[in-house]
Amino acid sequence: MKQTLILGSGSPSRKALLDKLHIEYECVSPDIDETPLPHETVETMVERLAREKARKVAQTHPEALIIGADQVAMLDGKIFGKPGTHENATAQLKALSGHRVTFYTAMCLLNAPKNHEHVVIEPFYVTFRSLSDEQIEAYLQKEQPYHCAASFKSEGLGIVLTESFEGRDPNALIGLPLIQLTGLLAKEGRCILTN
Repeated sequence: MKQTLILGSGSPSRKALLDKLHIEYECVSPDIDETPLPHETVETMVERLAREKARKVAQTHPEALIIGADQVAMLDGKIFGKPGTHENATAQLKALSGHRVTFYTAMCLLNAPKNHEHVVIEPFYVTFRSLSDEQIEAYLQKEQPYHCAASFKSEGLGIVLTESFEGRDPNALIGLPLIQLTGLLAKEGRCILTN
């Protein structure tokens, strides 16, 4: 019997990405505290949160193969996570305007019964245009990206905010590095292009 694959996320964007692979999976949204720890680097934080999300799901699904993921953006040593509110999103986009920003997406693939995990971090770089207050307000009113890292939804209207993208896997910017994921699934015996 094939091991159940679970996406440990409530993100519609991550679900849409995984749907592109045409594989069976379930969604379980883990409820964890995403507060950064004191003196924690951004890489350490996203890796820890991706791992914690997968392990939280494993508590109720101990036989599953589980995907946990987390993403933050960073500019000049400052972390930009999910804004949550319109005011925070406005402040984030004003700070990012005209800058090259690094987005870090971490992913953990946990084979729960074997207690074996693969953890990867995929960086992606976005250069934002210089944005006026009116452009920021119009974008936020139309897109409402309050649950997206750095208030940026690249698969939607966020594309208008950018000058350029740099990175290996554009799916990582949306929230799930599919190139790395398909390789890791194959290591766990789940090759995508086999019957």
